[in-house]
Amino acid sequence: MKKRMRILAGLPVTLAALMLGAGAPVAWAGDEEAIPLDEANIFFELNHTDGDLGIHALIDGEGWKRLRIHDPHERRMLDIKVKGRLRRQGLTEIFFESAEPPFESDDPEEDTLTPEEFFNRFPPGIYEIEAMTLDGEELEGESEITHVMPAPADGILINGMAAAENCDAEDLPEVASGPVTIDWDPVTSSHPDLGASDPDIEIVAYQLVTEYEDENEDEQVFSVFLPPSVTEMEVPAGFIELSEEFKFEILARESSGNQTGVESCFTVAE
Repeated sequence: MKKRMRILAGLPVTLAALMLGAGAPVAWAGDEEAIPLDEANIFFELNHTDGDLGIHALIDGEGWKRLRIHDPHERRMLDIKVKGRLRRQGLTEIFFESAEPPFESDDPEEDTLTPEEFFNRFPPGIYEIEAMTLDGEELEGESEITHVMPAPADGILINGMAAAENCDAEDLPEVASGPVTIDWDPVTSSHPDLGASDPDIEIVAYQLVTEYEDENEDEQVFSVFLPPSVTEMEVPAGFIELSEEFKFEILARESSGNQTGVESCFTVAE
């Protein structure tokens, strides 16, 4: 699934420097006087269908001109400097997704990254986020990363029909024009094959994303967040009438923010 408006549409700005590397944290102001960030969330997302993992972050707060993230070993992981006119304006909110190489590939020239290699890059623990405001004050926040990933949603039905394994399946479910109900079994365990095991995993939300590609090859999206007690959603007829084929993704999010998604497709009868 292409990048989509799951959290933010993206950042329509150019950052003068985005540096990844090592380095000890440097305080810009006294810690006791630091202003808490409004949002400081770093989490993992697993695409169970395609077999890839990525690290995401959502950070929000008072306008800033410099931002750094350090891992639990105090190694600098991200360093952003804002320059020029944008520096005078300042940034407040930033969302990023890392690249997501597949776990394996038939193409020997394609980069791959196994789950073990991915988790080794990003150890569990507290990640510190620091930013400097336009007035030179310090913003700070913390986000705890775990290696616990939710199990993928299972028992998925499209208007009562079993969902296809993926969008490349030969026989995709075909529905009549009108509202489409997508439902799935509750996720009650951590992922059985990768990450850390947690018998007490807590699912805090689901997200259902349904999309199609219009004649201009632009993605049109119907997306909803659902509480953990809801595992069924009706996609309205007005949206279904707009295309003959749809892709959907069900994401299960656990209490740390880590989430696991599964994707499939269905078609609409003429």
